Amino acid sequence: MRIWDINPKKLCRQHLLGEHRELHALWSILVNNKKGYRNHPETKRWEGKLKALYLRHEKLVKEMKRREYQHHSPLDQKKATGQIKQNQFLCSQEEQEKILKDKNCNCLLGD
Repeated sequence: MRIWDINPKKLCRQHLLGEHRELHALWSILVNNKKGYRNHPETKRWEGKLKALYLRHEKLVKEMKRREYQHHSPLDQKKATGQIKQNQFLCSQEEQEKILKDKNCNCLLGD
């Protein structure tokens, strides 16, 4: 499970849509207090930051629409509570870009 801290415009199709799918799973875990992946580091870093997670979702959706992908899974904005900004990272943005670069995908990352 991973929510990137990289501009969605840089993500290839696979990583953009994959993050969107995982964000919905994470949202469900946090909003519905589900046990699956509850202790995963990615889940823990978003606890108390549903507003920030909601805003990340909106950025992903904006990029999906820009690429003319369909989107039919809005989040409930009323449940978007807590901190507005994510300030806890599992690794730096530079490290995240290296992870993606090493996957040899079509993400638009600098050299």
